[in-house]
Amino acid sequence: MAPPTIRDVLLDRDGTIIEERHYLRDPDGVALVPGGGEALGRLSRAGKRLFCVTNQSGIGRGYYTQTHFQAVQKRLVDLLVPFGAKITETAFCPHAPTDNCACRKPATGLFEALSARHGLDPAATAMIGDAASDIAFGLAFGAAVTILVMTGHGRRDAAKLELPHLSGDIWVLAERQPGWPHVLARDLPAAVAFLLEAETAGTPRP
Repeated sequence: MAPPTIRDVLLDRDGTIIEERHYLRDPDGVALVPGGGEALGRLSRAGKRLFCVTNQSGIGRGYYTQTHFQAVQKRLVDLLVPFGAKITETAFCPHAPTDNCACRKPATGLFEALSARHGLDPAATAMIGDAASDIAFGLAFGAAVTILVMTGHGRRDAAKLELPHLSGDIWVLAERQPGWPHVLARDLPAAVAFLLEAETAGTPRP
C-alpha cells in the first residue's frame, strides 16, 4: 500500500525556521534561516498546513514574558508573508524544565492540543526540528517522518545521538537506533525539498 501523503508539517522555531538566538525576546532579533521563507512558501503552495511547536522555557525561567514571545512570533509571521507561507497555529510550552509539565517537548502535549483543534493525523504528519527533543517528540506521537536539520543545535545533537556525519543535503537513515530521526537534512530548505520531491516521485517514506 502506498504511504500516506503528508498533510501537516510541524516545525520547531528557534534554530529551524529562524536563526538560533539564546532566549530570544526582541523581535528585531528574528531572522529566517537562509532559504527558510522560500521553503515554507513551497509547503504552503503545495497545500500543506504548517504548525510551529516550540519550547519557550525562557518564560518559565523569568527571562522574558509571554508578551515578548508573542511579539517575536508576530515578527516571524510578518517575515513569512512575502513568501506566501502561512503558519496555521503556533503551540508553545511556557514552562521551565523543572515544572514537569505535559507540554514541553519531547512530551506530546503540544501535538495533542493541536490535534484536538485541527484534526491532525500522525500518519500524515511530518516533524522537522534541530534538537533531539524535537525528534523524540515526533517519534512519541507517531509522526510519519521526523527530520533533524543541521542548523541551530542540530550538529550538536546529532553528535550526542551518535548519528552518521551528513556530508550532503539529505540522508535517509535506512537503519536507525532508538531516538534517531528518519532523515538528516542540511537545513530547512533541504528538508522541505525532500518532503515534496519524495511525494512527487512516489518514493516510500522512511
